[in-house]
Order: sequence, then structure tokens, then C-alpha cells
Amino acid sequence: MSGKRPNETRLRELLTRLRERLGQARSVDADARKHLSALVSDIDRELGKGADSGTASAHAPRLESLAVRFEADHPGLAEVIREVIDALVRVGI
Repeated sequence: MSGKRPNETRLRELLTRLRERLGQARSVDADARKHLSALVSDIDRELGKGADSGTASAHAPRLESLAVRFEADHPGLAEVIREVIDALVRVGI
């Protein structure tokens, strides 16, 4: 085993799935795509550094805002974003 906690492994899987969904969603506006990509990169970086538990609260509202924005036109993307939020809370990032 790689030494990763199960919740961290799940979060990494969700981030990969989120990147894939974002890549497939051609009609996502450039600004939203940029913000979501930046958030995913930030979370990846923090996973690598073993960030503290206070970081989840910084990302969750921005992720939720994007999920709401995508809800009507990209419900699958919104669903994965919310799964990432839940996983962040479980990991404690």
C-alpha cells in the first residue's frame, strides 16, 4: 500500500474524475473553467504538503459556488464537485 489514507485516496480519485468531467464539458465558460482548474490544482498541492484541517473551509464555499453555477447545464460536473467537497471534509484538508 502507498501509505495514503483511504479518504485521501478517494479524494485524489474524485479530483481525477473532476478533471475528466471538466475536460468533457465543452460549453463551460472560460472563467468558470479557470477557477475550477485552479481550485483543483490548489487541492492537489495541499494534499502533497499534508495541509492542515483549516484549509477545507477555504475551498468548500468556492467549490459550492461553482457547483451551483454548473447545476443546470452540467449536473454531472456539479455532482462531482459536491463529492469533492465531502471528501475534503473527510480528509480534513
